[in-house]
Amino acid sequence: MPGLAVMNETPTPDSAAVPDPAAGLEAAAAPERCRAVICDLDGTVYLSGRPVPGAVEALARLRADGVRVLFVSNNPLRDPGSYAERLTGLGIPATTDDVLTSGVVMGRWLAEETPGAKVYLLGEESLRRELTAAGAVLVDTGDQAEVVVASFDRTFRYETWLEAFNALRAGARFVATNPDPTCPVEGGEVPDCGGVIAALETTTGRRVEAVAGKPSPLMLTAALERLGCSPAEVVVVGDRPGTDIELGRRGGVATALVLTGITDQAAAAALRPAPTFVLDSIAELPDALLGQNAQDTP
Repeated sequence: MPGLAVMNETPTPDSAAVPDPAAGLEAAAAPERCRAVICDLDGTVYLSGRPVPGAVEALARLRADGVRVLFVSNNPLRDPGSYAERLTGLGIPATTDDVLTSGVVMGRWLAEETPGAKVYLLGEESLRRELTAAGAVLVDTGDQAEVVVASFDRTFRYETWLEAFNALRAGARFVATNPDPTCPVEGGEVPDCGGVIAALETTTGRRVEAVAGKPSPLMLTAALERLGCSPAEVVVVGDRPGTDIELGRRGGVATALVLTGITDQAAAAALRPAPTFVLDSIAELPDALLGQNAQDTP
């Protein structure tokens, strides 16, 4: 993924996903022939590890029609291999080539922008392994750090917050895997990386310098390169206006907002520009993309 550049990607809540009217009010048109789907996972394909009703059949139907599906997740708690295993176990065959995560893009950003730098990570073990494999040098204390990486971290506590605080006050670079305030789970939501970023920004006066995950152009570039497609041949599918839909809007890519995650019908109706499609769930995606006369998968 050549040419990774520092992006000023300040995370915003989903309510801030509505762009300034000066940015234009037209969503990208649906592709005449959709070659690929950039598909979110949490809240879109499954909730708390259980498939959304109809998701397995819908994805099989798209693939049978020659549409490639790239699963793109801001959640760095699993690496691509683990996501592929989970999807396959749910009846959605997948390999590591079918999955792109914010952890992968973050690792590549570090290798490109700060090769050999010492990194203090607010994140969990799977991401530690992933960043180490990408060549990052992880350290255990903030006074050693040249870069602080914030992430979705269920072990986040005052002691690690303090280490990161000290590192940033001393001038370390400040980046993050994803901007999501929360992660959808069955029955609700749980805090995500956006809260960790906010804690550090509020206490240090620093702003996050780069965010790897949606809606960052870093993620869209990586996805399009993986697919070998142009923006006009792709649809982004997800449940979050501020990440999934904004990723498509920024890149001129058609979007499909599903209402199985954090967004309800009223919130979807208020979005400007509106997504290309608003669907009750991913089960409706094949008809939206392939037409009402599309044949079911044999």
